[in-house]
Amino acid sequence: MADEYILETRGLTKEFRGFTAVDDVNLQVQEGHIHALIGPNGAGKTTVFNLLTKFLPPTRGEILYRGKPITGMKANEIARLGLVRSFQISAVFGHMTAMENVRVALQRPMGTSFHFWKSERTLDHLNDRAIELLEEVGLREYADVLTVEMPYGRKRALEVATTLAMDPTMMLLDEPTQGMGAEDVDRIVELIRRVARGRTVLMVEHNLSVVSRLCDRITVLARGAVLAEGDYATVSADPRVKEAYMGSEAAEEEATA
Repeated sequence: MADEYILETRGLTKEFRGFTAVDDVNLQVQEGHIHALIGPNGAGKTTVFNLLTKFLPPTRGEILYRGKPITGMKANEIARLGLVRSFQISAVFGHMTAMENVRVALQRPMGTSFHFWKSERTLDHLNDRAIELLEEVGLREYADVLTVEMPYGRKRALEVATTLAMDPTMMLLDEPTQGMGAEDVDRIVELIRRVARGRTVLMVEHNLSVVSRLCDRITVLARGAVLAEGDYATVSADPRVKEAYMGSEAAEEEATA
């Protein structure tokens, strides 16, 4: 089974001046799965993401990608391996159009992202691929629209497009539906399901309806440690999860809302 894990942590721990934010976390993400990391506020979810993508160094423990240690690698080296966190490369520039944002992301593997002195025409060879990516996330009609003028849900879809520009094998999505109305949530759920084909996704998500609809496996964190793990039916029925994360019957109520 270990050979099927695309990402694994062993004893992952992060301490801040005596406070343990992540406590001996052993996480296994199976290749091809959509895996959710959930838990109450302060559970350590974002800290785990920051450790996985090298925004923070662990106090101790090990991170493996495709069975190989990556604990000491830098963030840009992790991205080149195909492990990409959405916001890491998907900074959306409001004064640029949707297509221009995607073209910036497409330049990164070429090493020309900051060659601003060159003519814009030198990027025309990226246009076809940029349009393909916009079509993949349902934004073809927004190609020439300034990002600042796009609805919030469409901006989040654009972030997914810029992430896809890095050709990731595994995507880490931090709260992809945060702040969205029901219509936008449904659209993003379908988008994640579509772009996850042939890829692995690890996502932090508070919306349990989204988790129940999308995820093959769920890891629940509480106070920095793994509280429970399994499919949605298993973790939502766990009384420890109800008490720590949702409280009594909130899990079932939100999943059916």
